[in-house]
Amino acid sequence: MRILVVEDEKKIAKALHDGLAAQGYEVAVAHTGEDGFFQLNEHTFDLVLLDLMLPGRDGYEVLATMRKRGMTTPVLILTARDAIEDRVLGLDSGADDYLVKPFAFPELLARIRVLLRRGKSEPATRLRLADLDMDVMARRATRNSHPLQLTAREFELLEYLLRHHGEVVSREMLARDVWQTPTRATPIDNVIDVHIARLRRKVDDPFERKLIHTVRGMGFVAREEAP
Repeated sequence: MRILVVEDEKKIAKALHDGLAAQGYEVAVAHTGEDGFFQLNEHTFDLVLLDLMLPGRDGYEVLATMRKRGMTTPVLILTARDAIEDRVLGLDSGADDYLVKPFAFPELLARIRVLLRRGKSEPATRLRLADLDMDVMARRATRNSHPLQLTAREFELLEYLLRHHGEVVSREMLARDVWQTPTRATPIDNVIDVHIARLRRKVDDPFERKLIHTVRGMGFVAREEAP
């Protein structure tokens, strides 16, 4: 399980990192809201521990932007703000839970376990975006009811894009999750780009409305745009 800790106080961030790592979690740390949001776009996490009082982009803004972009990663707010209105604002902004500092580490672990269990739902077996329909179990994809002749890798790539539709998917994410390559390198980037190009020819070229888009310097996104 991968957890992102967004905390500007370095001593607290290190204590959280070390404590969670000792429990077997894979932990990444960001000390600003900007860095936290960058890491959320570049990597996949199972949970975010988010401080509210951050330099630059604060926790409320990070959280609101995540939810507007369709990111459903569970978020546990960690903050010294204990007023009722602060809790309400945090929950209304899209947080899944709220823990006030100082807190006991065993309580934090218990809250994390609850959120991770809650987030474990069975993945959908039917995916749809505009007129593109994918039956994961039957290994079949159609666009405007026309069958798409996809290779096994193209099917996996399209499935990954659809499961993250509306979110930017980086080459690093594709290398790790689709190609199962732990370290990203130029050769795998080239392979990814070739497969994306082939997938576009099958999914988008015959149709006016394009669904697979490149986000320059970041990666790719599956989303519906007006023709």
